[in-house]
Amino acid sequence: RLGLGERYGRRMQTIAGIHYNFSLPDELWPLLDMSNGGALKADRTEAYFALIRNFRRYSWLLIYLLGAAPAVCGSFIREREHQLSEIAPHSYGQKFATSLRMGDLGYQSNAQSTLNICYNTLDNYVHTLKKAIRTPHPEYQTIGVKRNGSHIQLNDGLLQIENEFYSPIRPKRVAASGETPLGALRRDGVEYIEVRCIDVNPAHPLGIDASSCYFLDAFLLYCLLQDSPLCDDQDNRTQRENLLNVVNQGRDPALTLSDNGDHRGLRDWAAQLLEGIADCADVLDQANNTERYSAAIRQQQEHLQHPELLPSAKLIAEMQQRQISWFELALENSETHFDYFKARPLNDSEKQAAEHVRSQALEKWQTVEAQSNGSFDDHLRDYYQQYDAL
Repeated sequence: RLGLGERYGRRMQTIAGIHYNFSLPDELWPLLDMSNGGALKADRTEAYFALIRNFRRYSWLLIYLLGAAPAVCGSFIREREHQLSEIAPHSYGQKFATSLRMGDLGYQSNAQSTLNICYNTLDNYVHTLKKAIRTPHPEYQTIGVKRNGSHIQLNDGLLQIENEFYSPIRPKRVAASGETPLGALRRDGVEYIEVRCIDVNPAHPLGIDASSCYFLDAFLLYCLLQDSPLCDDQDNRTQRENLLNVVNQGRDPALTLSDNGDHRGLRDWAAQLLEGIADCADVLDQANNTERYSAAIRQQQEHLQHPELLPSAKLIAEMQQRQISWFELALENSETHFDYFKARPLNDSEKQAAEHVRSQALEKWQTVEAQSNGSFDDHLRDYYQQYDAL
């Protein structure tokens, strides 16, 4: 975190989003008949990377439908270059913006703009990300790893660790203690994927509602089941341009996006995608004896037909109609959510479970502390040697 502050500024630490984890049961993979004679974990990893490639092609749809950061407080952009205009008191945004968090005002940097991480295979992914971690970056070399004898960065590479790469989606596996995330993936393949482009919706106490979760599950299943061609650098650039266009101008009725070189109206393309996602929702409804997945798709189709219902549009409309700032609206929502949870205290069983987890964590921490030896420099050296061994 100190390194992130040095590289991007401490103000970036105020940015938050939803991390949505998704996986499929082991029993499903043989039924999908994706095997080429390899082990189950290899087939599963290949399928998850196919999902990721399609997700990157279509993630603009999530930004459009679920984006909830169309404006920022004036204090956030103080002394920063931007192209925003004042849309409410002390609040800045763009008329048709959806999720400024995912654009140039978020965790972006000129350094990472040159980073082309490949999602075609696990080998490609590990190689390109490892290179970014182990390659020194001149700007970060200038900052230095230590100041007055104390670490201010983990290293001077383009990335300190994998988590500094701010991708809208990541392949993941639970790592062992002290193991690098890339090492865990190399060891046993992809276990689940982590979606990172979903905004915290300030209108909901949890930051996301159940309907959005049902929609996300159907969307991700759609991404898994569709054909997923391999990507090249041009594909990556197109995907990035589509996403940024929707971040900044998503609700513009005239907005077009690039689809394999063809220009398509966002709303037409979105309608087509939602039809396909609805088929996946039907399957999930049947499997779970519910109608909630299909209902979630219908809700998003309604929002597509009536853009004023989108979270980003409703937030801007409320600020402008009430003439209140982004800060004031956020504070109001925070106080409302505080009251919501205060009125729903943990019961005795839940408190006991929380206390059990707490005591276990403290005991484990004390054990690790007692067994630790060597310096932090030694620890970092040993940690980064794992990348060299990949």
